[in-house]
Amino acid sequence: MLRYILKRLLQFIPVFFGVTLLLFLIQTYMPGVDPVQLRVGERRITAEEREIFERQFGLDRPWYIQYGNYIANLAQGDLGRSFASGRPVTDTLLDRYPYTLQLALVAIAIQAIVGIGAGIVSAVKRRSFWDVLVTMSTSIAVSLPVFWLGLIMQYVFGIWLQNVTGGAFFLPVAGASGRLPTWTYFVLPGITLACVTTAYTARIMRGQLLEIASADYVRTAKAKGCSPARILWGHKMKNGLIPVVTGLGIDFGIMLAGAVLTETVFNWPGIGLLISQAILARDFQVIIGTTTVILMATMLISLLVDIMYGFLDPRIRIAGGEE
Repeated sequence: MLRYILKRLLQFIPVFFGVTLLLFLIQTYMPGVDPVQLRVGERRITAEEREIFERQFGLDRPWYIQYGNYIANLAQGDLGRSFASGRPVTDTLLDRYPYTLQLALVAIAIQAIVGIGAGIVSAVKRRSFWDVLVTMSTSIAVSLPVFWLGLIMQYVFGIWLQNVTGGAFFLPVAGASGRLPTWTYFVLPGITLACVTTAYTARIMRGQLLEIASADYVRTAKAKGCSPARILWGHKMKNGLIPVVTGLGIDFGIMLAGAVLTETVFNWPGIGLLISQAILARDFQVIIGTTTVILMATMLISLLVDIMYGFLDPRIRIAGGEE
């Protein structure tokens, strides 16, 4: 297993350097981007001032030296300074990332529990009322735009339901209170963020269980007299969860990258809202720094998913090079 993990780690190294180099070159040679002007704002600057700023930010050096310095600084946790505010990007991310991480954990928990549970019920109760309900619900959920769903939930819980109950029922519809917001702040953005992915998870889980139901080892277990519960949890689930784990891993990486639409609609002070604000301000240092952290988080999640594959199906470890 250790050899399998090390092989996966080595595969991420060229991906990391390739993507960071691409991001750096986009930042350096993006047409119409003047980092010095972004730093000083709209006022005109002299050639001497521009030269000072270029030396200060290392913009007067060749691109490969700038990239090497960027990687060296990255190894020390230094993502540079914002051109717009002058504040270290690392400090900004440390302030914002906990909110995104908490929201992502809530959303992935909803996706895993509700999605897998609904898929199991739909497959076990095939062609029943519950199967039809799950199928119809997931069909509707996958077609809902995230920003529209967020706005509807804000209206229902922030205006309509409060008017109906006379203000007795209240859920926050925007923002977050403190570094550790109470659970009420996570309800609406968490459901909104998890809605579409939960529907896909339920569909995948249902399809896998129905496909595995005709496998030889399942028929053998039935012939031996195993109970339906043992067949489900001891035989079907282990193989059926492999594509579901893939989806959960990918979705969690995307959530950690910051749900721009969800965080913008709910004014959630996380990475997604930070990216939106940085794009509007053309603050490329924040954009590149944030994207680099997102890349590392996504690579870590991918590694964990690969390791879980090895535990769920030993054949994957063998095919991956473990002897």
